[in-house]
Amino acid sequence: MTEIWAQAALWLGLALLASLLSIWLRVATALSEIVVGTIAQLLIGVLLGSALLAGDATWIKFLSGAGAILLTFLAGAELDPAVFRRQWKQATAIGLVSFAAPFFGCTALAYWGLGWSVDASWLAGIAMSTTSVAVVYAVMLEFGLNVTDYGKTVLAACFITDLATVVALGLIFAPFTYKTLVFIGVGAVAFFVLPWIVPRFFKRYGGRPSELEAKFLMVCLFGMGALATWADSEAVLPAYLIGMVLAGTVGKDHALVRRLRTLTFGLLTPFYFIRAGALVSLPALVAAPLAFVALLLMKMATKVAGVYPVTRAYGSPRQEGMHTTLLMSTGLTFGTISALFGLSHQLIDQAQYSALVAAVIGSAVIPTLIANAFFLPRHLLKQADEKGTNN
Repeated sequence: MTEIWAQAALWLGLALLASLLSIWLRVATALSEIVVGTIAQLLIGVLLGSALLAGDATWIKFLSGAGAILLTFLAGAELDPAVFRRQWKQATAIGLVSFAAPFFGCTALAYWGLGWSVDASWLAGIAMSTTSVAVVYAVMLEFGLNVTDYGKTVLAACFITDLATVVALGLIFAPFTYKTLVFIGVGAVAFFVLPWIVPRFFKRYGGRPSELEAKFLMVCLFGMGALATWADSEAVLPAYLIGMVLAGTVGKDHALVRRLRTLTFGLLTPFYFIRAGALVSLPALVAAPLAFVALLLMKMATKVAGVYPVTRAYGSPRQEGMHTTLLMSTGLTFGTISALFGLSHQLIDQAQYSALVAAVIGSAVIPTLIANAFFLPRHLLKQADEKGTNN
């Protein structure tokens, strides 16, 4: 146990350092954790050995996965059903274009530009088409934009993009079996029943020091996550959907949401974001940077070319439109999941995997830094502060 406690102290110490850096540099904590993880795995590997920051331990994978699930659930719970009904056309248009433009652009680049195989090229298109709900939600929360109609619309668009990514991965590569049907059937029942049972269950048994509400939600999230992985899907997908269907109940319980945020951001997501950064091998990128740079630039270029005109067509001011476009250019969870799927199923080799993961993580950092530094819709911050105070 000594090694585990020492490793936990190191990871949380890096998370604390990342939080301080985010305050000093005025960037989102999620981004600083990714960068700290990338640099730390290089420095600590040289000084103390790579085992201390290795993310392969079962307990680290669990905490990282739990962080992704709860963070995605909270992002879904932030969606206001009234706002989504009002803005569904805009969110759907942005989300679908955000998926399609980099999907076809990066697939073409990998096949004709990098000389990858057909399967590897399609997988590259899928991995680079994603938008990171985790990063976007963390940024929205950092600036308080999650309570605004703007923030809710962007989060809804993120969901559409990642749903399209999961569907594409399933249609092109994942087998459609009886397990898929079981997952869809159980999920449909759960998404229909939960909005009815949750408020009644919480009203009767909630409000106690035992935090029954949090335990109930985690049972649902982890149970559906287990069913999703059994069906060759991903645990974060049902988490987002559960968050969406409970947005009108759990999402309105601000005290419960704050407690879940404390658990998620205080303990779980540092393992997720730092582990994501630690997956990047800087020496490998320096030795062969072409694929990484080309894929990253293609993703950002196609996202801008596709998403920005749509935001303007729906009446977004230039500042908001570019901020939305750059946030939709981020990638992390589904991108790395898709790359790992390709590696484990021998669709891509280790070098291709490293280039994809590095490009995905680079897209989590670079577009967000640009968005917050030059295109942050500051006129919405006052509105966010007012709504946050009322909550």
